[in-house]
Amino acid sequence: MAASVAFDQVEVGTEIPAQRYPIQRVTLVRYCGASGDFNTIHWNERIAKSAGLPDVIAHGMLTMAEAARLVTDWVGDPGAVEEYGVRFAKPVVVPDDDTGVEVEVAGEVTEKLDGNRAVVELSATSGGVEVLAQARAVVRLS
Repeated sequence: MAASVAFDQVEVGTEIPAQRYPIQRVTLVRYCGASGDFNTIHWNERIAKSAGLPDVIAHGMLTMAEAARLVTDWVGDPGAVEEYGVRFAKPVVVPDDDTGVEVEVAGEVTEKLDGNRAVVELSATSGGVEVLAQARAVVRLS
């Protein structure tokens, strides 16, 4: 695959439209199996609350992956992501209902680099609360 976004057609300030990614308790159970991370704070309300959390929380890496998904969907090639990092600001609390929560992710090109690369700064919120901070990806464009 190759990036479908052309470097020459992107400017500093180019926005990647926000997307919403739903997370339900069943999502967490599936992620436990896929990642091998069966920490009980991700599936057991009693344990999560005894650890001082408001409820079961999503895996940080799951939240991070959903934010990266915005970039890979936009650029058209997961292999175009050369660097990616975040700081976890707040946990994504996932209630025990049929709705769950949504993580809303938006992006903006903040810098153009040599070699057809661009820096994308991301914002990720859940329930209006910032859940990722300093979320940044460097992508190679076509």
